[in-house]
Amino acid sequence: METNFFQKRRSVLARKMLAKTVPDEDLKKILSAGIRVPDHGALNPWTIKVIRGEKLKFIDEEIILSEFKKENPNANKTQLEIESKRLQRASLVIAVLSTPVEQSKIPEWEMILSSGAVCMNLLSCAQSLGYASQWLTEWYAYNNKMLEYLGARKNKDKISGFIYIGHKTEEPSERKRPDPEKIISYL
Repeated sequence: METNFFQKRRSVLARKMLAKTVPDEDLKKILSAGIRVPDHGALNPWTIKVIRGEKLKFIDEEIILSEFKKENPNANKTQLEIESKRLQRASLVIAVLSTPVEQSKIPEWEMILSSGAVCMNLLSCAQSLGYASQWLTEWYAYNNKMLEYLGARKNKDKISGFIYIGHKTEEPSERKRPDPEKIISYL
C-alpha cells in the first residue's frame, strides 16, 4: 500500500526553519491552493495578508515586541529576544483573517470554518512543495494592535492563523497521534 501525502504530513516547528527565499512562483501556487476551499455561498469570508521581507522585522519589533513589553514589564532578556524575532523565524508568514459577511443567510460558524480551511490548504500546499510550514496563532493573534495592523474590523474579524513558511533544517519527527478507536465511531 502506498502512503499518501496526508498520511505522513508533518509540520516543521517555526523555530526550526531557515528563512531563505520562497520563489514567487511557489508562493502563487500556495496562495492559489489556499483559496480553493469550501465556501457556502461563495462569500470569501476571509482575507489573506502575505508578510515577507522587511515587514517581518517591522511587525516583530513594532507590534509583537512592543505589545509584549506592555503586557510583561518584567520580561527578561531571553524573553525579549524571542519576541523580537517571532515572524523572522520563517521566510514568509501568511496571516489568514476570518472576516464573516454580515447579513448573510449563511451561518457565521460556516464562514469561520471556511477560513480555517484556507489555513489548512495553505499549510498543506506549502508542505507538499517541500517547504517547512507550521500553522500558529500564538498570543499576538489575539492582540488588538496586530488585528488593527492587519486591517481587521474591530470586534468582528479574527486571525484564524499565521502560516509560517520556510526551509527545513531537518526532517520533522513524528508526534503522538490520536487513537482512531477512541475518536471514530460508525453509526
